[in-house]
Amino acid sequence: MPILAVLVILIVEICVFNLPFWSTLSASTDTSSATNTLGSGLSRTSSGALKVTDPTTAWLEVTADGSSPYARIDPSGTSSRSTSADKDDGDLVSTVHVRLDSDGAAGRARSIDITVPRSRYLKTTATHTIKLWIQEPKGTVVPISAIRANVHVPFQVSPARLAIIAVIMLLVAVWRPGSRWWSIEVDPRSRLQRGGLIGACLLLVAVCLAAVVRQLLFPGLLSFHAPGGYVYDFNQYGHVAESLAKGRAWLDLPVPDELVSASNPYDPQVRERLLNEGVTPIYWDYAFHNGHWYSYFGVIPAVVLFLPYHLISRLWIDGGGSLASSAAVPILLTVFLILDIRLVLLLLRRIRPHASVAAATISITVSVIGSGAAYLWYQNDFYSVPLAFSLVLSTAGLLLWFTAATDSGSMGRLTARWGDAPAVSLPRVAAGSLLMAANLGSRPSFVLFALLAIPIFHRQLSCIASHDPERAARPLPRRLLTLAAVSALPALLVAIPLGWYNLVRFGSPIDFGVNYQLTVVDMTSYSTPLANILPMLGYYLFLPFHTIDTFPWLATSPTPLPYWGYTEPLTMGLFVAAPAIMLCLAAPAMRRRWRTNGMWPFLVACTLLGLAMVLLDILKGGLGWRYMSDFGWILSLPAVCALTGLLSDAGTRMDAGTSMGMGISGEAGKGLTTMRQARLRGMEVVLLRGAVLLLVLWTIGAALWSMLVIGRDNSLIRSAPAVFHTLQSWFLPWL
Repeated sequence: MPILAVLVILIVEICVFNLPFWSTLSASTDTSSATNTLGSGLSRTSSGALKVTDPTTAWLEVTADGSSPYARIDPSGTSSRSTSADKDDGDLVSTVHVRLDSDGAAGRARSIDITVPRSRYLKTTATHTIKLWIQEPKGTVVPISAIRANVHVPFQVSPARLAIIAVIMLLVAVWRPGSRWWSIEVDPRSRLQRGGLIGACLLLVAVCLAAVVRQLLFPGLLSFHAPGGYVYDFNQYGHVAESLAKGRAWLDLPVPDELVSASNPYDPQVRERLLNEGVTPIYWDYAFHNGHWYSYFGVIPAVVLFLPYHLISRLWIDGGGSLASSAAVPILLTVFLILDIRLVLLLLRRIRPHASVAAATISITVSVIGSGAAYLWYQNDFYSVPLAFSLVLSTAGLLLWFTAATDSGSMGRLTARWGDAPAVSLPRVAAGSLLMAANLGSRPSFVLFALLAIPIFHRQLSCIASHDPERAARPLPRRLLTLAAVSALPALLVAIPLGWYNLVRFGSPIDFGVNYQLTVVDMTSYSTPLANILPMLGYYLFLPFHTIDTFPWLATSPTPLPYWGYTEPLTMGLFVAAPAIMLCLAAPAMRRRWRTNGMWPFLVACTLLGLAMVLLDILKGGLGWRYMSDFGWILSLPAVCALTGLLSDAGTRMDAGTSMGMGISGEAGKGLTTMRQARLRGMEVVLLRGAVLLLVLWTIGAALWSMLVIGRDNSLIRSAPAVFHTLQSWFLPWL
């Protein structure tokens, strides 16, 4: 099997992705094809680059003999950051939008990156003439020397592409219907399984460390400002940390007097007028109140991560440095992923003690991707920090609560038992309550997940509220005092400082400053129109994907609304991107299956809280890609439990049918009938596992491929054009 997998990988790499090489072996590589005719809209600079003077006639033309289906753009000797170009060159660009016409027939428009050699090959059907259009604005200087026809595409082996193909092959091998992983049960005592789990976690840590070190050594720009526009400063948590270090509640940022004296600074039209008058700086998406700038994002991530870094960095940076959000997000997500793996395995052990390794790894994958971790890791700006931090808090809180209950007969000083309910570890309950309450200082909406304590501890709570002396076991005042000490007191330890912090900033302990943000609308008076709620709900969950005929062949889908509302470009809804999560809707109907293990109330509560979070996001935030992390993770928990149950039931039926067929095979007629039934059940299991495999591969592909979509926020073609065009060039045969 390994040899066959290696052969498949090599065939795909050598024969499929290198089709341009094989199809151009007979190319004439005519040297005369480098002689280009320039349109009047292009002029040659002294450095050899081309300057667009008239976009309507900005083209290069060359003859072709049809011996090769590819043409190549030759770069000039000037790079995009060269300082040797003459003064008339202006700023050179490395990413260029072009269109290649073949024998007068218009081709497809696409972008290339001069710094990526394989990106400069363009497909053509020309047998006489090739015309390359430079589709850039007037004044743009592009480092292009010529377009050359009749070229031979070189052979290329990409290690990164080989690695990706190998990973896909590995996933297919371990999750295919006949894989041994379906017959191996999850066993926490297995050294091999524990070693594999530890190895996976160490790999995550290694990737995290690489990402953090890269961001610390090569930090990107944190502030962007164009004349006459807003200041886009992505160092909000760094500014909060600096202010806390100085004992201030407000951010130490300059405030224009004109903004302070404006009639309504929250009105976008008022701010546009100020910007047109040259008033600066006006910070985008910062909270402005009583003449000071604030951050309306939760302060706890700043206290836990950004403030310690700021103070420690004073050892080598005068005044202290700022931890980049792009370094904090990988740390938080790595912790979350490890905790989520632990939580999913714990849930599956309670739902299906004998679940297979294949079903468990599929469930972990669905939960991780459903949480939006891939999006948050890719986006990794300050918007991702509170979401990632609250995912860590909530997952850790649930783990502490689930592991608090014990049926152990030994009752320590820090263990309590009420009536016939299992004993609980009071420190674990209190720590879980503290973490859940800490969501108020990170992503406040996540505090709703504290309600999950009710189904988790429903037996203990029932005994505490009971009037039956034998069942309650302790006097009512003592029961309530213990309950308050392990739940309410830890929550107050977080809520009181946060309330004081809000009171100092905005005059109310429950005002987090959201309504004072300077953004696309006046948040002090805006409310989501009721007519927008149902369409947004449909978009969040069921928005279909939209394909196009150019790379990456996936585009953002339109999301029209009856009335204006905040919308961010999305590629697809949660249930379309991760179809298995739709199984969460089946949780209410699973009472008979989950009643015996006591998990039904918890999993139904997860579904209800997830749907409530969707509505809350619609009302308070609108339609945003990152908001899917608010509800995707919590909805994935009942979904993976239902999925594992479905797969386990199918496997059990197949095993039972096979055993029955073998047991009575001596009875000719009945044995044949039973064997046919066993084969049918086996086919059903194969089809089910095959369908699940395809759905999970789709889920992984949708999460990763969405990163390439043009038009999304922080699109890869703008943030890392060389990476985008390298990936694009892998698919040269189909461009």
